[in-house]
Amino acid sequence: MKLWGGRFTKPTNQLVEEYTASIPFDQRLVEEDIRGSLAHVRMLGASGILTASEVDTITKGLEQIQKRVLAKEVEFSIAHEDIHMNIEKLLIDEVGPVGGKLHTGRSRNDQVALDMHLFVRRSTVELIQGLTELRRALVAKAEAHVDTILPGYTHLQRAQPVRFGHHLLAYVEMFGRDVERLQDSYKRVDTMPLGAGAIAGSTFPIQRELVADELGFSRLYENSMDAVSDRDYLVEFLSCASLIMVHLSRLSEELILWSSEEFGYVELDDAFCTGSSMMPQKKNPDVPELIRGKVGRVIGHGVSLLTTLKALPLTYNKDMQEDKEGIFDTVDTLAGALALTAPMVEGLKVKEERMRENAEGGFTNATDLAEYLVTKGVPFREAHAVVGKLVLHCLEANQSLLDLTLAEYQAAHPAIEEDIFHRLSLEVVTDARSAGCGTARERVVEVIQKKKEEIDEAFAWIGYAQT
Repeated sequence: MKLWGGRFTKPTNQLVEEYTASIPFDQRLVEEDIRGSLAHVRMLGASGILTASEVDTITKGLEQIQKRVLAKEVEFSIAHEDIHMNIEKLLIDEVGPVGGKLHTGRSRNDQVALDMHLFVRRSTVELIQGLTELRRALVAKAEAHVDTILPGYTHLQRAQPVRFGHHLLAYVEMFGRDVERLQDSYKRVDTMPLGAGAIAGSTFPIQRELVADELGFSRLYENSMDAVSDRDYLVEFLSCASLIMVHLSRLSEELILWSSEEFGYVELDDAFCTGSSMMPQKKNPDVPELIRGKVGRVIGHGVSLLTTLKALPLTYNKDMQEDKEGIFDTVDTLAGALALTAPMVEGLKVKEERMRENAEGGFTNATDLAEYLVTKGVPFREAHAVVGKLVLHCLEANQSLLDLTLAEYQAAHPAIEEDIFHRLSLEVVTDARSAGCGTARERVVEVIQKKKEEIDEAFAWIGYAQT
């Protein structure tokens, strides 16, 4: 007999049981479910709804089940549908009929909402920690390569020289925004739904604040119908996760390109690469390739949940059971990607000479030559044309701008003087960009210190959230 089977005259069809059961995946919520039940039963006792003896019996029963779960001695059953009913059945078997009083004042509707809030809240903090560790690895690598210069790219064509530290700090900024988004979404996750019942609340004199305090929630839902049907926080979490994966994919793409022989800018540590079963010379960047490839599944989970929610009437509908597998897979996918990317960055071997060679040979200082002419009173559009013709000349002669003689420069425009050779050196070109958010050395060093402070603040936030 099902725990809810009083009004039914037939057993559940076996195919229906298998199709509708969520225990194959929501057993992952066992820790949250038991934790929420312990807080709930204590509140029932404090509110005078259960006796002290009943609370003690149920509490000990739940704690015993928790130990058995940790020891992997519990086998969950599809016949009991979900993690909530499985735990309740185990409790009744453990302590007798009094275990059935655990469900007083709550429904599986607000119970599953509580479990998911607890799971996503914990996962959010863990992902922020992973992001912060990655940011720390990127800042350390940036600090080690403040003076390494490579070509910056637009349209995947060499554009202007930048310091490698400055390039890496761009990802520190991206992942910093990801941290901020998760911290902001945490406010919505950190809301306690228990007490909403199935839809309309409870007739028992429950004290929701006691449960919220024990579980560490900062606020409560104020509408019971919203509490059991809200999945906005999951959509928001998936949206944040999708963007993090996009940022990880962009970094991965650059690592893949840079580690190719055509670029030759970096070498990935052997621990993060694999070989070919046929070609003995191969060293394949499988880790960043897989991170790049897994973006679609995370984005897909967000689209899937939005599609599930788009036409649901209030309040709870069985469709909402489809929220969990996507969330679980997203947490696993993202946590794994972060855990791999941080040490992959730490172990990155940077080929400074190759970077500099390409920065010197790709006319990355052409804009500076045009701007030099502007400082001599030449209109920018005219200066642009002059430099364009010089670049064409260099291409035909297989030269760089620094290979030209002063006579060749002055033939192109008489305003060019001897100081041009100093002005077009890579260090001068990068350091000239000291205004605003440019790639000048002093600016890069300043930003590195600022990011270190941000990272310290993030770790402090993590410590606070975990308590």
